[in-house]
Amino acid sequence: MELICPAGTPSAYIEAVHAGADAVYCGFRNETNARNFPGLNFSYKELETAIQYGRQHNVKTFVTLNTFMRAGDEALWFQSVDDAVRIGADALILADIGLMEYVARVHPTQRIHVSVQASASNPEAINFLVSAFNVQRIVLPRTLTIPDIAGFTKQIKCEVEVFVFGGLCVMAEGRCALSSYATGKSPNMNGVCSPASHVRYVREGNSLLSVLGEYTINRFAEGEAAGYPTLCKGRFEIANKPGYAFEDPTSLSVMDHLDALRAAGVSALKIEGRQRGKAYVASVVASLKAALNANTEDRQKHLSHLQELSEGQQITAGAYEKRWR
Repeated sequence: MELICPAGTPSAYIEAVHAGADAVYCGFRNETNARNFPGLNFSYKELETAIQYGRQHNVKTFVTLNTFMRAGDEALWFQSVDDAVRIGADALILADIGLMEYVARVHPTQRIHVSVQASASNPEAINFLVSAFNVQRIVLPRTLTIPDIAGFTKQIKCEVEVFVFGGLCVMAEGRCALSSYATGKSPNMNGVCSPASHVRYVREGNSLLSVLGEYTINRFAEGEAAGYPTLCKGRFEIANKPGYAFEDPTSLSVMDHLDALRAAGVSALKIEGRQRGKAYVASVVASLKAALNANTEDRQKHLSHLQELSEGQQITAGAYEKRWR
């Protein structure tokens, strides 16, 4: 199985390559990718240099163009596709069907991967994209169990990629409107979930409040680890009891299920983390690469410190072990 690694900056790209990535995914510094934050992403020249560097080290580069086009502003997305193809992207990760049509028509030999943002989560939807646009890989939403995935791979006509480590969301990729509600900025169209410009931390007595837009998201006691304020990981009062309404602040880790994922027909394993620093990327990629190359008995020693790198120092298998079904 390929190990697909994140890079939010050119330096993180280099770290991913040297840590053992089989492919690195990254995006342009504009609204065409879903991590459109200040200080992140690549200029045209930086991405061209990164792709060449990857080729020299036998590492592929996947360019994320995984937001949805705005009516009247399609030119930005079309130009970014043309630029990515021109500089040699090994694959384009797309969510918008209109953009898939453009690539299939204008760049018919370009490899297309369907982003998790497309929320293609049944065989009929996936096979439609394959037949209509010659899609070659699907990144599955984080809503499926491993038996679900095993069932899919027998019915669909393309490769399957799944997330195995890193941040979670409410698992409705491409459909979430929570951040849009609080800030007016859409993760699906502007590429910005909980933009830093709308985030504040406020002291109130011995507590620390995290605020997104005009909304208080959480209240942390003195000494309690404070997470980044996203609505899905906010702590709210429900029936007079405070708790996490949508999702606990935790990270996905299904590295205990590598053998099952391989048996299910998964082609590639993806690490989330384009907003993370290069030290995080280097550590996680090296650990997961070593785990993939180790036998089952020795794998855990390579994974033991990953919990320290996860959000809230907690990990979960999420829907991969959907025990509540």
